[in-house]
Amino acid sequence: MTRTAKAGSDRQARPRMASSLRSLSRLSPLLAGVVLILGVLILGVSEPVRAEPVAGQGPLLAYGMRIAGDDARTRVVVDFDRKPDIFVHYVDNPPRVIVDLPETSFGVKPEDAQARGLFKDIRFGAMGASSARIVLTATKPVEITVADVKTDDGGKSFRLVLDAERIDKKRFAQLLTEQTWTGSVALTKAARVDEPAPAPGAFVIAVDAGHGGIDTGAVGVDTKMEEKAVTLAFARELAETLNREPGIRAVLTRDDDEFLSLSERVLIARQKQAKLFISLHADTLKQHDIRGATVYTISDKASDHLAASLAERENLSDQLAGVPLADEPAEVADILIDLTRRETQAFSVNLARSIITSFEGQINLINNPHRFAGFQVLRAADVPSILLELGFMSNKEDEKLLVDPAWRKKVSERIAAAVRRYRGGALADGG
Repeated sequence: MTRTAKAGSDRQARPRMASSLRSLSRLSPLLAGVVLILGVLILGVSEPVRAEPVAGQGPLLAYGMRIAGDDARTRVVVDFDRKPDIFVHYVDNPPRVIVDLPETSFGVKPEDAQARGLFKDIRFGAMGASSARIVLTATKPVEITVADVKTDDGGKSFRLVLDAERIDKKRFAQLLTEQTWTGSVALTKAARVDEPAPAPGAFVIAVDAGHGGIDTGAVGVDTKMEEKAVTLAFARELAETLNREPGIRAVLTRDDDEFLSLSERVLIARQKQAKLFISLHADTLKQHDIRGATVYTISDKASDHLAASLAERENLSDQLAGVPLADEPAEVADILIDLTRRETQAFSVNLARSIITSFEGQINLINNPHRFAGFQVLRAADVPSILLELGFMSNKEDEKLLVDPAWRKKVSERIAAAVRRYRGGALADGG
């Protein structure tokens, strides 16, 4: 399906490109810009190269990225230390180009990965222990017409060149139908199912570090710390604190920088026979003066505009990582499930109130700290679940606390106290 254009070797192309650039001074500024973009788009196109994985050398390193083009054609170039083995496919709603890679460390500067031309968003990161992904979200349907791996500096570095062209919806639908990709990614989650079962009578709590891998989450205004790192550090602290409580066992949905779909997080909690599910986040807001912790429970109708907006962003996690909607199993409409969900929701509300009570006077809370909205990660019908917004990375005071180990320890102890109180009430009611 890939069309290529023969333009000779890079060594032949660069002198011609340099000559063209020297002539730019004789052109009008507008025409010079057009010639420059065309030069970038033409440079480096050659026959496709089938890359082979390199064994025993650790992950690939992607250390540079360049993007140029307009709303008709756009080129994306990614620099690697070794030849990457790539697989390109497409996802709809919205139209996205997915580039799957072996395990890769990304050292790309954020300013070099700013979306432009045909693409409105570019994400990259780990998808598991042995795979990584680049997700190019397009403004309109696109087709990758060139996907080349090119060698530079005598084989010392490699460039992945992706050329995209705008196409109509009919052609994009054809691409989706013709591709052999099924939407699955080789993630390493199955091993968790084989872990030892919890001790009989153990009160299991699934601690979910929000975001991860390709889904970085929010970014701090001062420290530039990514939300996925903040939530993972807090999840580890909270799990350690909870595991010191008699009769309680905390398990992590993720214990490293990996991507988990929203449905996988819920599935892991069920597989671990969790009695509670706590998802940790530290989002960002346009209103930088808003700060403090918030506890969310699930509801079809949001409590307020802020809760609705936050749920909408959090529910985009799968989309940003290139997970097709078809991967998500549909829930069965059943009266027993509905009754279970109502009972579970009541328990979730009790946990939320217990945490707020434990925080009051100790941990800064937002106004009206118990809110609710349609968070997909809280949709388990049989596991009481909350989403705890620890604070906001967009607020400088909150950001300082979120990266402070002493503050993490204090908040974890307050959550443990709330869980202890919640569990005591549940046991008093017969379990």
